[in-house]
Amino acid sequence: MSSHGAGSWTALRSLSRDPSLRSASVSRDTWRRIGVLARPHRRRIALFLVLVVLGSAAAVATPLLLGAIIDRGVVAGDRRAVVLLSLCVAALALVEGVLTLVQRWFSAQLGEGLIYDLRTAVFAHVQRQPVSFFTRTQTGALVSRLNSDVAGAQQAFTSTLQQVVGNVVLLLLAGGVVLSQAPLLLLAVLALLPLFWVPARRVGQRLSGLTRRQMELNADLGTRMTERFNVAGALLVTLFGRPEEEDAQFRERADGVRRIGISIAMANRVFFTALTTVTALATALVYGVGGLLAVEGSLQVGTVVALAALMGRLYGPITSLANVRVDVMSALVSFERVFEVLDLPTALADAPDAVDLPAGPLDVRLEGVGYTYPRAGDGLASLEGAAVGAARDDALPARADDAVDGPAVEGVDLVVGPGQVLALVGRSGAGKTTITALVARLMDPTAGAVRVGGLDLRDVRLASLHDRVGVVTQDAHMFHDTVRANLLYARPGASDAELVAALEDAQVLDVVRDLPEGLSTVVGDRGHRLSGGEKQRLALARLLLKAPDVVVLDEATAHLDSRSEAAVQAALARTMAGRTSIVVAHRLSTVRRADVIAVVDRGRVVETGTHDELLERGGAYARLHAVQAGTAAERDDLLAG
Repeated sequence: MSSHGAGSWTALRSLSRDPSLRSASVSRDTWRRIGVLARPHRRRIALFLVLVVLGSAAAVATPLLLGAIIDRGVVAGDRRAVVLLSLCVAALALVEGVLTLVQRWFSAQLGEGLIYDLRTAVFAHVQRQPVSFFTRTQTGALVSRLNSDVAGAQQAFTSTLQQVVGNVVLLLLAGGVVLSQAPLLLLAVLALLPLFWVPARRVGQRLSGLTRRQMELNADLGTRMTERFNVAGALLVTLFGRPEEEDAQFRERADGVRRIGISIAMANRVFFTALTTVTALATALVYGVGGLLAVEGSLQVGTVVALAALMGRLYGPITSLANVRVDVMSALVSFERVFEVLDLPTALADAPDAVDLPAGPLDVRLEGVGYTYPRAGDGLASLEGAAVGAARDDALPARADDAVDGPAVEGVDLVVGPGQVLALVGRSGAGKTTITALVARLMDPTAGAVRVGGLDLRDVRLASLHDRVGVVTQDAHMFHDTVRANLLYARPGASDAELVAALEDAQVLDVVRDLPEGLSTVVGDRGHRLSGGEKQRLALARLLLKAPDVVVLDEATAHLDSRSEAAVQAALARTMAGRTSIVVAHRLSTVRRADVIAVVDRGRVVETGTHDELLERGGAYARLHAVQAGTAAERDDLLAG
């Protein structure tokens, strides 16, 4: 791209930025942190700026050499001067080409290096957030921070820095040359600037609104495609027979993108037409006035040609520098949005004096444990989207155990020793899963303490805890990868023989053998190529491969048929011998042999005991048991009571 073309594009982009950025401010701490990020790259930044200055100087030197060819060679009749100066122009063109390549290499090194630093830092930080963070956060907004905002931030070190320095040097050199040769001509040409500036500003304001709207429409279109193209969304559309309606709604949104794209294209053309017209007028003015001065002998012909070429390169840089604050603030605001994520407190960080869990069997104790889920807006509002400030729908009945209005669990005291099985039962939403999440330290209690092996989990290294505690949830997640890769996630060094043994214990080996490529078969998005029961058994195989000391099963057999469930239960019984086990179950038949059964209701443990003891008491457990075992009429009577 020529210097003129590059300057025109830079000016257009500056004008189309959000004008509200003119009044934006950036804290001193943000500047300090940007400096810290730039420090490892300071030598490359310095060399990059030197190259930018040399490139701008070369852009000014070329018209001057062309003018010298005319004055010192053609007009003077000096063939040697024509040849030598032409060779200088050719050499300068080669130098400009080399400078452009080297400049681009430095720009790519700086930009991609900064993107790498920021992206890896944000990813590592987000991975260490508690589960409650992900339940409130919009995934798309979070991914945008890793992509769009990180890319926007790196522009501060590449394109914005290059344009500011390059345009300043170009204006100083070109303006200085013109001012020294024909100051009145410079003033006359600059007088034409309002003819370009006024329409450009209006086009810029229109482009700002159109660009913002285009981003919103594209984001909406992308979200719709993402939701409809994943397996669950496609299945829902098919089951409800809505493809024609989906087609119509997509066409409507796509038409909006089409129409706004046309508007932006026309606005761009108006801008470039205005710039081209004013540049042509300026060129005509230079040749007209300069030509008259050349006739009078005040200027040489070559000087007029050189001045005309230099004048044509001034409008883009002038416009860009007039809007330089907008460009700089765009990059800095992106930095602030990235820093917002990095500044989120890491609730699950290791304590400075954290230790490993003791060797040998482990017991689990919950002592006065309570937990209250964060309210919407307690985190980063810009990542929570519509959830922030959303009022409860008055048309919906409030849940009695709504975690937003009170603790999800409160005053929980439970003990399970090595080799024992603790079963948590109760209605949906009672707090059972919250208890298991606290045992696995997916979050920390807001009251009381969870102890494993006698140690408060907040004093235990997370790596040690996750090595010794294994969890299988009701909705076992599978990555879009092979069966082998999903299993090895639990134990990366396991051999194929060990994988086969785990699959056999989980009663899923025959299923895997029947897959097209066996262990190398890709299970699909979230494991959708497998049935619910197959996916659940594969998750159990992953747990068995890990062989943890503490096992947490949250409705882990919910998707299995009776035969598969019996086989898996037998395999789990053998595998979990001597290990501490916590099992969440809705089907009471699966926990009859548990050493301790705890009935959870509205976040509290209301009963504990064995199956027979709890039935004899005739309390909450007995009612749950009767509900599952009795007739429909009996269930209705018991639930009403």
